[in-house]
Amino acid sequence: MVAHVKTVAFEGIEVTPIDVQVQMSPGIVSFTVVGLPDKAVAESRERVRAAIHALGLSLPAKRIVVNLAPADLQKEGSHFDLPIAIGLLISMGVLPQDELAPYIALGELSLDGTLLTAAGVLPTAIHALSEGGGIICPAPCGGEAAWSGLGDVLAPTSLLALINHFKGTQVLSPPEIDSREFTPRTTDMSEIRGQHVARRALEVAAAGAHNLLMMGPPGAGKSMLASCLPSILPMMDAREVLEASMVASVAGKLEGGKLSRRRPFRDPHHSSSMAAMVGGGKRALPGEISLAHHGVLFLDELPEFPRAVLESLRQPLETGRISVARAAAHVTYPARFQLIAAMNPCRCGYLSDAERACNKAPKCAVDYQSKISGPLLDRFDMAIDVPEVATLDMLTQGGGETSEAVAARVAAARQRQRERFSDMNLPLRTNTELQGELVHKVVQPDERGRKLLETATETMRLSMRGYTRVLRVARTIADLDGSDNVSQNHIGEALSYRQMQMGKLEAA
Repeated sequence: MVAHVKTVAFEGIEVTPIDVQVQMSPGIVSFTVVGLPDKAVAESRERVRAAIHALGLSLPAKRIVVNLAPADLQKEGSHFDLPIAIGLLISMGVLPQDELAPYIALGELSLDGTLLTAAGVLPTAIHALSEGGGIICPAPCGGEAAWSGLGDVLAPTSLLALINHFKGTQVLSPPEIDSREFTPRTTDMSEIRGQHVARRALEVAAAGAHNLLMMGPPGAGKSMLASCLPSILPMMDAREVLEASMVASVAGKLEGGKLSRRRPFRDPHHSSSMAAMVGGGKRALPGEISLAHHGVLFLDELPEFPRAVLESLRQPLETGRISVARAAAHVTYPARFQLIAAMNPCRCGYLSDAERACNKAPKCAVDYQSKISGPLLDRFDMAIDVPEVATLDMLTQGGGETSEAVAARVAAARQRQRERFSDMNLPLRTNTELQGELVHKVVQPDERGRKLLETATETMRLSMRGYTRVLRVARTIADLDGSDNVSQNHIGEALSYRQMQMGKLEAA
C-alpha cells in the first residue's frame, strides 16, 4: 500500500501541488526521501523519526521510501515535515487515508512532535479554497489560513493533537482570526518644523502614490518626512491586503498570522545586496521591493547604495513586478511599491553652505550625484530640495497640520481616482499607474495648462517619460483640489517638482 498526502511547493507566490507518496515494504531497513529534496527536506527524516518516537511509536523495521511527486521539481523548505509524518502514520494504520485525502498539509516538526510555524500558509489556504479542500497547518498559522475564507482549517499544536482529532478523542476548534490592528509608532506631520514645500510634496506623493526624491543637507528632516508617510496613507483594501500578505507569508514574515490593513514601510540599509533588494538567494525568496508591495520603499542615503542595486529598480518601477531568474528557478513576485528616497547634495552634505562646504566643490557634488543615473532619476515623479530648517521655525512651539487632517485629503483624492477609473472600466487604483495613451485620455489640461506644458517640455527638454509623469502629478494635484479639470496652476506645480531633476548637476 502506498499512502498519499497532499502538500505544496512554492514558485514565487504561486503554489504547485505536491503528492507525498509513502511506501513501506520488506527489505533492508532504510528511510529514503526522493524527488529532488533540498537539505532541509532530506533532514526531515530525523525530525519525523524523533516526532513519531515522542508519540510512543517506532517506525517499522522496513524499507521506507518517500517520493515527492512530481520528481523533477526541486523541493525546498521544512514544511514537508508534516505531510511526510502523516504519510508514515497512514502507512502504520494510525491515521485514516480517506479522511485525510481532502487536506493539504504543511508544517515543520520539532523533535517532541510540536508543530512549528511554516511559511506560505496563506497562499496554500487560498489554493485549497479554489480546490474545494481543506488545510492542516501549525496552530500559530491557523489565523493566517482562516483569513483566506477557507472553512475547513485544522491547526493542531502537535502531531498528537492531530491524531486525537481524527480518532475523535480531542476535536480541534476552528482557528480564530486575530482582528486586532497592529499600530506602529509613526511620526506625525505636526512634529515637522518648517519645510512647507516638502510637506506639500509629501501630501501630493501620498495622494497619487508617486515616487519622490528629497535632496538636502544633513539634519534638514528628510528621514523624518519619510517616516511621516505611513501616517497619511490610506489603509489597504481587502484585495491589496491579500496580495501584500501573500508575499509576506511566502517570505515567512507574517508574524503570528496577523494580516494588517496598514501599508508596508520598508527601509533597508544602504549596504543591502542585490538579492536582499530584488529577491533571490538559494530559495529565490522575495526581496525588499516585493515586501513593500502596495506600500513604501524608503531608500535613505540613495547614492550610497551599490550602483547595480539601484539600476535593478528601474524595471519593477515601471512594470510593478520582478522576475528572479536562476539556473534552477525562475519566479515572479509582485513589486508595485512607492519609492521614497533621500540624499545629500554631496558627500559632506553642505554644498550650498559657503562656511561649511568642502574645498573639493563642485567636483565632489558632481561625482556624488552622478551615482544616480539619468534613467533612474527620470523614474521619480517628483524631486524636491529640502533646505535647512530656519532658526525661527526650530524655535516655534506649534507645528503644522496633523497627519489626521492631511490623511483626510489624501483619502478623498484616492477616492476620486478610484471612482474615475471605475467609471472608465480601468483596473487601476492610483494615478501613478497610468501608462501610454491612458495618460492622455484621463489627463486633459485646459488651454492655458496645455500651452504651459508645451513651453516647459521644450525648455526643460522633458523626455516622454518625464512628460507623462508631469501629467500624472498634475492630475493628482487637481484631485487634491477637488477639481475635475487640470488647470494651468496644477501643471505649474507639477513642473516645479521636476526642476531639481532637470538642473541639479548644473546647480552643483
